[in-house]
Amino acid sequence: MLAQQRQQAILERVRGSGGVRVADLVRELGVSDMTIRRDLEVLSERGLVEKVHGGATAAGPGSTEEPGFAAKSMRQQPEKEVIAQYAAQLVRPGTAIALSAGTTTWTLAHSVVDVPDLTVITNSIRIADVFHRSPRADRTVVLTGGVRTPSDALVGPVAVAAVRGLHVDTLFLGVHGMDARAGFTTPNLLEAETNRELVASAHRLVVPADHTKWGTVGISTIAELSQAHVVITDSGLPDEARDELTAQVGELIVAEARPASEALGR
Repeated sequence: MLAQQRQQAILERVRGSGGVRVADLVRELGVSDMTIRRDLEVLSERGLVEKVHGGATAAGPGSTEEPGFAAKSMRQQPEKEVIAQYAAQLVRPGTAIALSAGTTTWTLAHSVVDVPDLTVITNSIRIADVFHRSPRADRTVVLTGGVRTPSDALVGPVAVAAVRGLHVDTLFLGVHGMDARAGFTTPNLLEAETNRELVASAHRLVVPADHTKWGTVGISTIAELSQAHVVITDSGLPDEARDELTAQVGELIVAEARPASEALGR
């Protein structure tokens, strides 16, 4: 088992039970005490677990906690992949789209690199780099300037000025959390301001967000649930959350592990 696979297994165990003991992981994974402790150190540095004597516990989220890109990219990878497949079906050749910063939107970027005649607006260096690595003569990518956040978003007055006055067909908005009362939120005040400008620029707002985002509340609201034309999530979303989103958003799509074109009737 590779280190990344082992760390993902440890992380899933922490999330499932709330905590793990080093001795148990040594026995279950068949590696040394030192290897497990190194794995826990890596996960702790990424903000994914909290180290305690003899093991680790789940990291408690706060309204201003902002995990780095590497930490977030390890979370719910299968869910993000299937959500991205569904979201990609909403992108049409010859349109202008915006992708806000985030690991789900970054995953989506990989799914739309072959769409012809596309204009992409983004405040994410990592998303811009996805398109840079797969160049097309018929594609335009606009990267806003701004101040870089721990999650690799470009935010602040420069980013806001770059977005203001632009008009895009669809914004794919990455969010830290979604909640019935708080709406779509972020732990970064400047990122919220920049994302609100992106929302204002878009004819259609699509929010791709896995089920773990439900009930998570960042310090600042980007948009109300009712402002979203489409929310794309995965089958892990609780029934009460499905009911709430169905009542408030334009369309709720629950991504299943099967071809998105089949589920969308295409």
